[in-house]
Amino acid sequence: MFRSGHLSGGVHPKSHKNTDAFSTIHLDDFKEIHIPMSMHIGPPCTPVVMVGDQVKVGQLIGEANDPMAVPIHSSVSGLVTAIRKEVTSDGHSVEVIQIESDGLYAPDESIAPPTVTDKESFLKALRDSGLVGLGGAGFPTHRKLRIPTGKKVECLLINAAECEPYITTDFRQCAEHPDEIIAGISLVLKYLGIPQAIIGIEDNKPLAEKLLRDALAKTEQAMRLKLAISVKLLKTIYPQGAEKLLIHALTGREVPTGGLPIDVGVLVINVSTVRFIAKYLKTGMPLVRKHLTLDGSGIKKPCNVNVPIGSMIPDVIAHAGGQAAEAGKIIMGSSMMGVAIDRLDMPIIKQNNMILVFDKHEADLPAESPCIRCGRCVKACPMHLFPFELDDGARRKNIEQLKDHHVLDCIECGCCAYVCPAKRYLVQNIRAGKGSVRT
Repeated sequence: MFRSGHLSGGVHPKSHKNTDAFSTIHLDDFKEIHIPMSMHIGPPCTPVVMVGDQVKVGQLIGEANDPMAVPIHSSVSGLVTAIRKEVTSDGHSVEVIQIESDGLYAPDESIAPPTVTDKESFLKALRDSGLVGLGGAGFPTHRKLRIPTGKKVECLLINAAECEPYITTDFRQCAEHPDEIIAGISLVLKYLGIPQAIIGIEDNKPLAEKLLRDALAKTEQAMRLKLAISVKLLKTIYPQGAEKLLIHALTGREVPTGGLPIDVGVLVINVSTVRFIAKYLKTGMPLVRKHLTLDGSGIKKPCNVNVPIGSMIPDVIAHAGGQAAEAGKIIMGSSMMGVAIDRLDMPIIKQNNMILVFDKHEADLPAESPCIRCGRCVKACPMHLFPFELDDGARRKNIEQLKDHHVLDCIECGCCAYVCPAKRYLVQNIRAGKGSVRT
């Protein structure tokens, strides 16, 4: 069995879990959607529809021609009105298919549960579903679950920590669909031949823990067997849910520099991802909708929503209650690791799990002052790095300094910037430094 590890470093930001008691709202009233042909780590898809085509929900509209890509499907039924290049939230220009919804959400006639009998057909089904990791990274799930020759997975870890402020989508998945989560975990264990799974939940989410334990007990009783699935509470601290830190917390194992979880015998999947796996194998409906949290001082009614992929952010906000104030900062993702975007008129994509809108007052950043070498960033860093050295190396473009202080081990969690009394822009500079080292 595994020995639990302990997260050293980290911070305790205010949780701001304003929406944890709010059931997910299913929103459908969207006149137009924009679906990018790149919503995954890997090459973009190729459109297989043309302007003027009628499409249905779940119909293939973007073909994946690379092993690292996954297909893209229509999230509404309606008319393809344009295919053009648009700039995405990460600054890349990609083809986008614009569809005018007919409001009917008619499913494609080809939708049917996939035939899955073994590991290969299971992985093929995941690829065909268009699934990427729903925790936000966008890595194709079928690639993540393909165990390399010579490697062995001893444990599957399910990330239900949701340690970042504001976001509550994974918590709502646990509260609303615990049975499907357990079913999804069981399927992964079965087809990949993994002997056990551990669900990691921070100890400030007792309801999620209870419902998952109840669902597990009910499943075991119905199947008349003892599943090798356990639920384990984690200390509430940020960034407990970061992959390498979660592995250490649940198993005591440490992923080496430049290594992957498989190198220490584990795989990590987000809780929403395994829930989708169960749902897809049951219904055959590919990934066409996204659960996300809307919050921040610029949102009139913070909430959790389920919307078609490709819905435009302003439309989602409007249907959920509207803006409370003019946006001063918009963040895709949570307040610690999310990415600020320069405008609202962007579509919801597969990786989105939260939209934060702050008013101008809350968005104001204090000016930087010189680093005083207090060491708070070092104490807070969960990866045991020296952020002030990385910041200095990045500003001076000193590649050797960045390498000597292991810049690529930085997980960009933001703990250093959170505690810095000089308000240094540590994460932004370290991120730029990582780019310099890679090039």
